[in-house]
Amino acid sequence: MNFSLVKLGKVWAIIKHEGIVRGGKRILFSACSLFRSVGSGDVLFVASGVGDSARYRCHHMAEMLRFNGFKISVTTQDNPFLVRYADKFSVCIFHRTSWTLVIKKFFHALKEKKKTVLFDTDDLVFDGELFKRTAAYEAMNALEKKQYEHGVGSEFLEDPFVAAITTSTNFLAERLKKFGKPVFVVPNRLSEEDIKIAEAILEVRIRNKELGNVPKKADVVIGYFSGSTGHDRDFATVASVLTRLLDARPNLRLFLAGPLSLPLELEAFSDRISRVTYAPRAEHLKNLASVDVNIAPLEIGDPFCEAKSELKFFEAGIVGVPTVAAATGTFCEAITDGIDGYVAKDENEWREKLERLISDAMFRKSMGGKARETTLKKYTTKNAKDDEYAHFLKTKIPHS
Repeated sequence: MNFSLVKLGKVWAIIKHEGIVRGGKRILFSACSLFRSVGSGDVLFVASGVGDSARYRCHHMAEMLRFNGFKISVTTQDNPFLVRYADKFSVCIFHRTSWTLVIKKFFHALKEKKKTVLFDTDDLVFDGELFKRTAAYEAMNALEKKQYEHGVGSEFLEDPFVAAITTSTNFLAERLKKFGKPVFVVPNRLSEEDIKIAEAILEVRIRNKELGNVPKKADVVIGYFSGSTGHDRDFATVASVLTRLLDARPNLRLFLAGPLSLPLELEAFSDRISRVTYAPRAEHLKNLASVDVNIAPLEIGDPFCEAKSELKFFEAGIVGVPTVAAATGTFCEAITDGIDGYVAKDENEWREKLERLISDAMFRKSMGGKARETTLKKYTTKNAKDDEYAHFLKTKIPHS
């Protein structure tokens, strides 16, 4: 496969959705990441890119392991010097890495030196045939689709040299057990930097309130943060509910973030819908904090949706915003329904639970506060409890 064409397709998709200025900045950031210094240590993460998936599965996991005493570095699969690092680390973790010529050469070097190799995935993209039936695949251009023809990571998963697999949800873990390797569920978590950003946002809110600088707010804002392409079907599951709520409540507004196609039934309310494309991390958390209710709709029962993690719940939770989420297995495990968030299994539940939050400001505040408590307790790198996984890694590192 010609991965230069795949990269060209990704560049075109970014420019198309985000424009030349903002998209150009993302592309430049990605290019600069290829030449970041990589030292030596215990574990090297090889990320598939520089987006949110790599953020959570490589950079945040690296931070979590540092809190456990490991020496960690992170690089990307396109690093031209990758093969040089085979001597420098005891363990290498490939995150959703495509089987490029550079990766293949690096993998064989790790084999020769008898290093420990793990594969990490937070999605079902390793199943190429299943992925081709998803909305995400449909939303890709022809060049982007080439990367997924045979699944991303299948070469690693099927190779007996790969010692173990890490993943983000119990649903994915069950699917990955068929490869006959140990599977560790390591949930997505917020970094220390995320916590600092959220605290600064909340401090400004408190200070403005103390100074009386907060204008009385009549409107209630529901936010949806799609994050990436391919979520039109997910959002469509709540479009009718949102249409009825907007029709019944003139003070209700929507804030939509990410590359999303607006359903026709909502176009009548376009003057009450605000939209943004990609936002840098601090701006993303600030946008989340600006809404009153966060929603996380998914197609319940769809394998790719069931595989999704709970990050939309805890990203909103860290800034004290309550979430109504589709009742997938993962969200039902993460959210205590009616306490620190809501899960909804059908349109009736979506409408009932959204109406409760829209109409009761004190309840919104209480639920948002409890969501923040849950997030700080369970979804930060500092408070991570992955003892079995950490012990496994320690057995693979000399003198650890």
